[in-house]
Amino acid sequence: MAYTITIFGITITLNPVAFTIPGIDWPIYWYGILIGTGCLLAIIYGMVNAPKFNVDKDKMMDVVLVTIPVAVLCARAYYCIFDNTSGVKISSVKEFFGFGTAGGFSGLAIYGGVIGAFLCGALMCKIKKINILDMFDLASIGFLIGQAIGRWGNFTNQEAYGTFTNSRFWGMESNITKMEMGDGLVHPCFLYESIWCIIGFIILHKLSKNRKFSGQIFLMYGAWYGFGRFFIEGLRTDSLTLGNLRISQVVAILAFAVCTALLVYFNTKTKKQTETLPYEAMFAEEMEEETIEEFEECEETETVIEETEEVKITEE
Repeated sequence: MAYTITIFGITITLNPVAFTIPGIDWPIYWYGILIGTGCLLAIIYGMVNAPKFNVDKDKMMDVVLVTIPVAVLCARAYYCIFDNTSGVKISSVKEFFGFGTAGGFSGLAIYGGVIGAFLCGALMCKIKKINILDMFDLASIGFLIGQAIGRWGNFTNQEAYGTFTNSRFWGMESNITKMEMGDGLVHPCFLYESIWCIIGFIILHKLSKNRKFSGQIFLMYGAWYGFGRFFIEGLRTDSLTLGNLRISQVVAILAFAVCTALLVYFNTKTKKQTETLPYEAMFAEEMEEETIEEFEECEETETVIEETEEVKITEE
């Protein structure tokens, strides 16, 4: 089924299925292609920049190859646990993986994937003897790449949109939004988050060149993404919920608060340590100069004594 979409005055027709594998009639969706592309670009970024983060490339790939499938499963589990929009809960492993269902393996939540990736990544870093925080710093920037591109999969599926914008130009409308919301332009939340992630990637990439401590970029990622996601999630009409709470908003504000607090603490601690270094270096240098002066004075005293003794022997 092709969608007719109007976004910012531009109308296009888009089929969510990119192509179908001949012989088995297995549809390949743009959603999957875009997520896969985002993951690939994130891995390439990691391979290029791993040495700058003191991470071995081969060990990084070992961590990535295990972490990606685990992250996908966690994203699926997170979605199934908190999805209350359909009114239907997953009742079997078969349904969890989408076998025999029209929608297939659909319904993923990015926060579930992020949490699963970092937990699994931490375990793999322990096994592979990689500094966990250095790896997290590198992965955080890669996540922003993947999320910025992957969000366009929501556009091709016409999902993750928001409330009405009450504007004649700003927003998006399609046969899907009309069917679910009625006539009117809605907030393209996928676009807001994609742009937010692109800006975050640019900022964190630049800041990573002057890291003050391991884990700094990871904390910045948590604060940056959490801050933006909190407001964007507030616009959405398909939020996952826990009771009356939008679970992604709760996770977002907690991530922002905790990461910001830790950033302030470790930045202050690092700054204090840095400020003491010049004094210690200067003190050490002064001690060295005093030692040299004392040694030279001793040498001069010994020379005078030797000369005096030689004079006495000559007189005798």
